[in-house]
Amino acid sequence: MNALLDRFCRLLDALMVLLLAAMVVLVFGNVVLRYAFDSGITVSEEMSRWLFVWMTFLGAIVAIKERAHLGTDMLVARLPVAGKKACLIIGHLLMIYVCWLLFQGSLAQARINWDVEAPVTGASMAIFYGSGVFFAIFAALLLLRETWRALSGRLSDDELVMVQESEDLAQVQDLHMDQAPKNTPR
Repeated sequence: MNALLDRFCRLLDALMVLLLAAMVVLVFGNVVLRYAFDSGITVSEEMSRWLFVWMTFLGAIVAIKERAHLGTDMLVARLPVAGKKACLIIGHLLMIYVCWLLFQGSLAQARINWDVEAPVTGASMAIFYGSGVFFAIFAALLLLRETWRALSGRLSDDELVMVQESEDLAQVQDLHMDQAPKNTPR
């Protein structure tokens, strides 16, 4: 299952790279055309906005899988294992509920806007709202998996705190984890 999730996240990473590249081409190309040739790419602004929204939601899915979302672990890190597990399960259930709300709202908006055309491209506005549906489904599945792992005791004690205090602190901790302890003679 982990290999399948890793491949799925690598696919999302590759898709995000493509979306970012398309955004750069659209925005940079539009700027050059406006200043150099007094023209522009009409769909540039609308498409780059849509690509950005999709890229953000895809990145959030990957961040859930890799436990890369930032948070505060000041209290949870000091709790005993049972407290950490309880906080993790409660937090995951709340996030699953939020995913359900996001799914319902995004699906309703996609249905409402199915026949509504975007102002410039003429594409269905449901594509825009589909990003929320896609995120809600896959985020909820990942959260359900982690909740099940916590309930069944398959999470190690280190995995019970699923946020990082800060990116800098996480990088420092990773550096210290990679270094083997040095034995000093006494």
